[in-house]
Amino acid sequence: MKFGVFYEHQLPKPWHEGDEHALFKNALDQIELADRLGFECVWEVEHHFLEEYSHSSAPEVFLAAASQRTERIRLGHGIVALPHQYNHPFRVAERIANLDLVSDGRVEFGTGETSSSAELDAFGVDRDGKRDQWREALDAVTRMFVETPFAGWEGKHIPSMPVRNVVPKPLQKPHPPLWVACSRRETIHLAAEKGIGALSFSFIEPHEAKEWVDDYFATIESEACVPAGFAVNPRIALTIPMMCHADEETAIDRGLDGAHFFGYSLGHYYIFGTQRPAKTDIHAEFEKNRALFGFSRDVAAQTGGPLGATMMQRGLNSLRGAIGTPEQIRTLLRGYEAIGVDQMIFVMQAGTNRHEHICESMELFAREVMPEFHERHDAHERRKQERLAPAMERALARRAPPRQAPEDSLFRAALKV
Repeated sequence: MKFGVFYEHQLPKPWHEGDEHALFKNALDQIELADRLGFECVWEVEHHFLEEYSHSSAPEVFLAAASQRTERIRLGHGIVALPHQYNHPFRVAERIANLDLVSDGRVEFGTGETSSSAELDAFGVDRDGKRDQWREALDAVTRMFVETPFAGWEGKHIPSMPVRNVVPKPLQKPHPPLWVACSRRETIHLAAEKGIGALSFSFIEPHEAKEWVDDYFATIESEACVPAGFAVNPRIALTIPMMCHADEETAIDRGLDGAHFFGYSLGHYYIFGTQRPAKTDIHAEFEKNRALFGFSRDVAAQTGGPLGATMMQRGLNSLRGAIGTPEQIRTLLRGYEAIGVDQMIFVMQAGTNRHEHICESMELFAREVMPEFHERHDAHERRKQERLAPAMERALARRAPPRQAPEDSLFRAALKV
């Protein structure tokens, strides 16, 4: 199993002059450190208008900056919003290829539909049609990577696209690994049907995740798998809050409130909140109401026991995750490794978590916890690829091949008279 770091660029109120600048610069410093320490991937979201929860509206810009500060860490879009009102497929293909070239082939191409009303309504995306838009756009974009020229498009949801040679092409062939954002079991099943990696943003326990993982790999090996791209990426990644310290109480003090604000602000925009743009103070509401929404500090701050995605006390659950000592975190992660999870993605930049504490946590984790998992990873990955290779070959044979554009395809320069 390998490990990633996850960024929403959270910025709880109150805001002060220079806060956004410091947020972005600190995140780049953290990613440079993660690269040196051996983390596998940095995952950067795309969100719009979600104040406090996510100030990451142009991940392609941030990841390009990260590419020039790092050497090995993979650069994950987690995710690019594919409904065309957010990002036209031509522009998606161009941006991904450019990032792949400037990063020497380190892009992980995560995709998704989005689901917050703040974003869907503002961009005019139809909620009922967004899944079909995602399917169409992913098919079109992957064809742009491999067709020379792209043979054009006449779809149901995406406006007609003419024959064009989309340049440049990505460094990774046939294209960067494909992923899709998943919050429910049915989306993880869909990821397997499409032969793409599953990026799960649900905080779930290993025993709950086992059903999802087993179904995912069984589907990859079944006739139901018809790849969305021109390569199969059979991997599952799960997210979880993390803060590592030798003293458990210190880890809790440094990481729990940030993890809880992450969960609360997510719920604010997707489940229960009402937002007045530039007026609502989500952090103040969080401090007042957190326990009512499953983010009780008292429940989650229990010490001396095993960690879980959530902790329970008197029938109440509260988010905890991998916030604890190296030994506690190691034990928790072994459970995810045992069920076949390929990558654990850590949420550390959350709420009011401090930059120096995030860096110290990564350093201690890399020194005390990471090595044993890295030692086992290569052999596990080799066995998995050997087992899945025949199924992936059969799946790719079911995928419609790249098309040839009509020989008479042309366009003329517009002459000014």
